Amino acid sequence: MRTIISWIIRFGILELFLLVFILLNSFTFLLYAVDKRKAVNNKWRISESVLIFFTLAFGGLGALAGMWLARHKTKNKKFRIAASIGLVIAIIPVIHIVHGFTLDRTIRYVEIEFRSENWPPELDGYRIAFVTDMHIISDESMRSVAAELNERNLDLLVLGGDFSMRNDHYQGTIREISQINTTDGIFGVEGNHDDFIRVFRAKEQYGITPLDNNGVRIREGFYLAGVHDLWRRRPDIAAAIADANPDDFILLLSHNPDVAMMQPTAGIDLILAGHTHGGQITFFGIPLYLLRGSITNYGMRFGYGFAYSADGTPVFTSSGIGAYYNVPRIFARPEVVIFTMRRI
Repeated sequence: MRTIISWIIRFGILELFLLVFILLNSFTFLLYAVDKRKAVNNKWRISESVLIFFTLAFGGLGALAGMWLARHKTKNKKFRIAASIGLVIAIIPVIHIVHGFTLDRTIRYVEIEFRSENWPPELDGYRIAFVTDMHIISDESMRSVAAELNERNLDLLVLGGDFSMRNDHYQGTIREISQINTTDGIFGVEGNHDDFIRVFRAKEQYGITPLDNNGVRIREGFYLAGVHDLWRRRPDIAAAIADANPDDFILLLSHNPDVAMMQPTAGIDLILAGHTHGGQITFFGIPLYLLRGSITNYGMRFGYGFAYSADGTPVFTSSGIGAYYNVPRIFARPEVVIFTMRRI
């Protein structure tokens, strides 16, 4: 089984699904064409139940082509209805396949204005970029991201973790990230795929500050904290924010958003997380995969965007920027999120 899964991933899940889809519709078309020929020659026919089954089993495009090109079953009301339903069923995967091959491979830049009564008024308009789940993003793509962000006047860049450790791929990614210019530096936490010792060492080598259940005062009134990964080590929010002042705006980085439901977050103003990849493979953006409970224990709560911690702190979960090896994104676009901070 592992060999089969490994082969599928190497071949490409999206590519395999496209191949199966094409073969299935081609086979459905042939069924209609063959049945038409048999009907003309008064020979043994393919049963209607078989034709309808393949029509409804994602073969609607092939069935429609067979009906009109072979002029078969076009006056049969039952088949017209089946073909209409089959067409709708077939269009759904087509839309997802096209989205997966196009937009889901294009990084978007999401601008969000975040307002808080606790944000220092003298820092109004402060810009924070959040990049997470880099995985196997190519050096070339990361270089393009760096170039784009260097045009966006950033004050701070924060990283949510998850690099690819295979063949030391993370080193190139971190090197390219380090080329992003900010006023106040680049900071980051570890992810569940990271060997944090090696990743932290590489970050420090390139001038990026790791956050290791601790925090740092970025500006007067603004405190940045970060915790360990939930799966690999022991995140401690209390320790991470211990040096913050009571009136500081506290921004917390946690690779896994579930931490926000498991530990007190009182006093924290905003939590940024990744890990869920927006559901990775979704149904029109609905992350049904997260209901399995293997990635998060809270269903679709932290699938994407804003939610709240157990005690009411805003949590923003990004879909991340990279690809998890050869697993496609479908209606879960890679992204960089840029927050412009405002005082209410």
